[in-house]
Amino acid sequence: MSIATDVASLQIMAHVYKKAGLQSIFEKTVESLVEHVPYIDWAGIYVLEDAHSKLVAASDFDDHLEWESNGRLKFPIKNSAGVQIGLLIVKSKQPIAFDITDVSTLETIAEAIGQESLAN
Repeated sequence: MSIATDVASLQIMAHVYKKAGLQSIFEKTVESLVEHVPYIDWAGIYVLEDAHSKLVAASDFDDHLEWESNGRLKFPIKNSAGVQIGLLIVKSKQPIAFDITDVSTLETIAEAIGQESLAN
C-alpha cells in the first residue's frame, strides 16, 4: 500500500465514520483519491438507478471520458444486504499504475461507502 493511498483512505474513512451525508462522502472520496494519490487521474462514483448508472460524484465531470486511460479499476458498492447499489471507478493515465494493495484499500473504501448508504 502506498503512503498516498493510505492518506487518502484515512481521510475518506474518517469522513464516512463522521456520518456525513452520502453525497458528501461520495465527493470526499473522489476528491481525496485524486488529490493524494498521484497516479489516480480520475475517480468517479456511479449509483445504480432503474437498471441505469448515474454519475453522482467525479473528480472532473467534464473530462471523464475524453482521454484513454491505461489503467482502470472498478469496485462494486454494495449495501449490507449484499445488493450492488453503485460503482467506484478510478483511472490512471500511467501504465501499470495500480498494485494489489491499491485494490485492497479501494475495496475497503467501496465497502464502507456501501454500508453507510443504509445509514443515510
